Amino acid sequence: MVQGYGDLILFFFLTLIAEVVGTVGGFGSSLFFVSIFQFLYDFQLVLALTGLLHVFSNTAKIILFWKTIEWKLTWWVGSSSVVLAIAGAYLTRLIDFEYARLTLGVFQMGFSAFFLLSPAFSIRATFKAALLGGGIAGFLAGFIGTGGAIRGLVLAAFRLEKNLFVGTSAAIDFGVDFSRTLIYLDSGYFGHAAWMYVPFLLIASFAGSYIGKRLLGKITEWNFRKVLLVLVFLAGLILVFEKMILLFD
Repeated sequence: MVQGYGDLILFFFLTLIAEVVGTVGGFGSSLFFVSIFQFLYDFQLVLALTGLLHVFSNTAKIILFWKTIEWKLTWWVGSSSVVLAIAGAYLTRLIDFEYARLTLGVFQMGFSAFFLLSPAFSIRATFKAALLGGGIAGFLAGFIGTGGAIRGLVLAAFRLEKNLFVGTSAAIDFGVDFSRTLIYLDSGYFGHAAWMYVPFLLIASFAGSYIGKRLLGKITEWNFRKVLLVLVFLAGLILVFEKMILLFD
């Protein structure tokens, strides 16, 4: 928990940075938020804070990118994402999968490297591909707090225009995070003292989404795709590096 105003200010600025980067990348702030704050807080609290942050930030993105949401793809990906996010969130009550984050990090590095080295590769936006990709992303979001990078890889493979990408990703993510946040709260992951974070999460989510949208307007389609994949690779590297530190500490 925080020790004073300085810690709250640090919490706000780190959350704001995570939100800006997540908006530009198109897969949300959870990768960076979870990676940073798991060293500072209990992991169950981090899960609850992440879910609540995403509920706020995806509300902001849906408002900002409302005209650029692909609703058919949202329903396709979102249906399996929500169901398996709920399953993953419930699983946190029962299982402590010690190497889940390490596995996710290696997966992200491998797939993002593949897409960077194979720029012409694409996946048809079929119901089967959307359902499978959404399900994996949703389960990881519920179970370890972050699955947006997997969804980002799926949507990147569909080669959506950047604003369409961010708006669609936010619409899918809202259902996932609203569902898992309710389960985290019901599980007691969010104690009474943690409610002091809510105003900071709310302000950082809307401000970060707005700043991210402004930055997004200055990036070309090709550069956007490269930025997305590089961010996913770096996020995977962070996850692997984190686990190595914990193993050898």
